[in-house]
Amino acid sequence: MVSDEELKQKKKSKKKEKKMKKKRKHEEITKIEKEKKNISTSTDKDDVSQVTPKSEKKRSKKDKKQKKDKSKKKDKKSKTSKQEKSPKKIEEENDANTTEELNEAKNVKAAPNDDDLKIVGGRIVSFSADVMEPEPASQEHSTTLLLFYQYIEPVLDEDGFQAILEHVQVAGEKHQVTGRMRTSYEGLNCTLTGSYDGVRGWCKDLRDYNNGAYFADTEFKLTDNLPSGQAFPTLHAFKVDELVNYGLSGIKAPSIHMSGEHLEPKDYDKKMKEKDTVIIDVRNHYEASIGRFQPPVNGAQYIDPMMRKSTEFPVWLDKPETKDMLRGKQVLMYCTGGVRCERASALLRTKMENEDDTKALGIKGVFQLQGGIDKYFRDFPEGGSWRGKNYTFDKRFSHAPPALEGMERVVKKKEKEGKEAPEKAGIEVMGKCEACHKPWDMFRGKRRCPTCGVPSLICKECYQLDKDKIKKLDRSVRCDLCVKEGIRSKHQVREKVGREMEAYETKLREIYGFQPTSKKSKPAQRMDAPRKKKSAPNPKKITKLFVKNLCAKEVDQLQLCELIPGITHIEWIMDRKTGNWYGSVFVEVATPEDASIAVGSLHKQKCHGRVLNVSYLEPDPKSIWPHPKLKI
Repeated sequence: MVSDEELKQKKKSKKKEKKMKKKRKHEEITKIEKEKKNISTSTDKDDVSQVTPKSEKKRSKKDKKQKKDKSKKKDKKSKTSKQEKSPKKIEEENDANTTEELNEAKNVKAAPNDDDLKIVGGRIVSFSADVMEPEPASQEHSTTLLLFYQYIEPVLDEDGFQAILEHVQVAGEKHQVTGRMRTSYEGLNCTLTGSYDGVRGWCKDLRDYNNGAYFADTEFKLTDNLPSGQAFPTLHAFKVDELVNYGLSGIKAPSIHMSGEHLEPKDYDKKMKEKDTVIIDVRNHYEASIGRFQPPVNGAQYIDPMMRKSTEFPVWLDKPETKDMLRGKQVLMYCTGGVRCERASALLRTKMENEDDTKALGIKGVFQLQGGIDKYFRDFPEGGSWRGKNYTFDKRFSHAPPALEGMERVVKKKEKEGKEAPEKAGIEVMGKCEACHKPWDMFRGKRRCPTCGVPSLICKECYQLDKDKIKKLDRSVRCDLCVKEGIRSKHQVREKVGREMEAYETKLREIYGFQPTSKKSKPAQRMDAPRKKKSAPNPKKITKLFVKNLCAKEVDQLQLCELIPGITHIEWIMDRKTGNWYGSVFVEVATPEDASIAVGSLHKQKCHGRVLNVSYLEPDPKSIWPHPKLKI
């Protein structure tokens, strides 16, 4: 007998078999339908593939015929034109575009427009920087730069100074003007940026301040359409004792009414061509290193006072060798915007009236360039008697005569397009890289001369080598002025300046009764090894030393070699985060005896007020020491 459970299982198994059969039939049907569809689509594609190539071939043949016909027509036209025109005319037509672009670059507006006269009024010089960017975008080149200064005599009292300071700041916020304002009881010296209307509105408000009592005759110099990246981020007004720091504040300051005769750029350029004339560059030497006036051979004699700071000018003017150069001459002075010449020329004329040795020089006149180099470029867009670039203290960093900058851009554009560019178009490079001495005129980065602190003129390649740690820009890489004067440390500069200033102020006390303001510089500490040389045991004959706690402000390569005789290699240990050197070095000396003398004589000895730590250091066998790149 079959049980009920077995019957149930048989029924279930039969149902499963039926379901499986249905699924199989359904799958077979779907496969057949898919195959039919694939066959139909493939036939359609085959039909299309059989038709389209023929039509495409026909079309391509027609296109080729049309192209051939067009090329034949062009060849015929070119042949006929070449037969009709001479070779000179063909060359002229080929150069037409470049000459037009060069003429556009030379076309610079240096006179105030109607907006300037209506909005600002008074003395104003403006031009557009479109020549630097032939097709500027309105948003990308919408910055206006303003340069001006104004001395006020008699000087302001505290209330008058605070009132002007508040006015310029409130007006700056109103017109959204940014930049730097040097404010003093003796006036204003400003470099500002903003929009076209904003800067002009600010100038108008300043012109009208106190009914024009102070700024009615101020000359505003505007440059429009500069890149937006050259705008200052904020407005910073700060108080100073002098608009230009000559060290002549208060009672020492010569009256501005004693300043030299102001010559407009064209008259100044003519004066440079006269005999018995000298032209003094009142700027710092690092500024003059990339650009300066170059008078004609039979004209004025160019003089660079070789200054690091303006405070050195009064001392330089009082030197006997300077007076010999000025004897019986007309004296011309110039600077970037004119403000430095105001006090400089006034100082010379004051000395001519009050000091016997200067009276005896027989100086025939003192003149200064009205508006400075900046205004000269506007009247002489192709350069005139100028060579190189003009160093600036704004976001441009430097600039050249606008037509030359425009022509240089045209040349670069033609070179990129693979076309011939006109010769002798561009800016003459006057400076040299302080590291490799190749021609260079761009101040890049924040590096300064390690001995005197002026900006360093370093080329792009040398900066990259230093960044890649291939060739270090160490303390031996100094400005050309320090190299020329043999300055190798900061204390030498301080000692030299302090000595000269003390002698100058002694003379001021004798003639004018002024009290000294400068402090005597501290005597420089020499970096000499101790008198008694001692030797420390060196059984392993190690020649590598680790020197710690050196004075980072005073020690350079030369002094280190004087301290430790026999050095052949130096590795300056730089901080990983800041990249600065804080007084530790690895050195390799020539012999084990040199190493033992260095450890025995210098360890725990004072140098520049710091206790040195000198010890032997066994070279790591896994590393290369001494590395050839560290050789001095």
